[in-house]
Amino acid sequence: MSLAGKRVAVTGAFGSLGAAVVQAALAAGAKVAAVDRADAPADAHGALAFGGVDLADTVQAKAAIDAATKALGGLDALVNIAGTFRFETLADGSADTWDLLYRVNLRTAVAASKAALAHLPDGGRIVNIGAAAALKAGAGMGAYTASKSGVMRFTEALAEELKPRGITVNALLPSIIDTPPNRRDMPKADFSKWVTPAQLANVIVFLLSDQASAITGALIPVTGRV
Repeated sequence: MSLAGKRVAVTGAFGSLGAAVVQAALAAGAKVAAVDRADAPADAHGALAFGGVDLADTVQAKAAIDAATKALGGLDALVNIAGTFRFETLADGSADTWDLLYRVNLRTAVAASKAALAHLPDGGRIVNIGAAAALKAGAGMGAYTASKSGVMRFTEALAEELKPRGITVNALLPSIIDTPPNRRDMPKADFSKWVTPAQLANVIVFLLSDQASAITGALIPVTGRV
């Protein structure tokens, strides 16, 4: 799948999934700007790195997307990966957790997307990360799945808003992603059933490609064998 000539910004780019998407996009021929709240790594492996950005802050998000667009010479696509997870029951948890997950999982996507709209051409791409768990929440998953449900509704609404411009907006719904932190948290799980960052990255590259121009407003489960 070719992304030759495409200019792509990826948020949450220094984490496990973000790094996989950056590498997959670069391998497909794209120019990539990697944006994250964490400090930029010493080696961004060919991407332009923008660290220390609070993407939930609209001013910082705009400044980062503007800078990324300038450095790339334009912007064709945005991939919103910035996010976090908490497992917490209501009885034993805090209402502040709901605010945190809303801010990190949903508001970052909203702020980055709003900033990108001034740069994306007709026919551009936005890809978000929802969660398969948000289709049916379990105990201790309320704050997380509520925020990811928000990402899903945001994806649908923005897809409708941008149809006149031909900009597609889609979301992936992963199950448990095979990352080192998840392996540490669930050491007895069968890791072979989990979806890998590379598998998710391949789907994202497809959605960024010309071949996916007819897909918008889709919530796509990518769940491995979970």
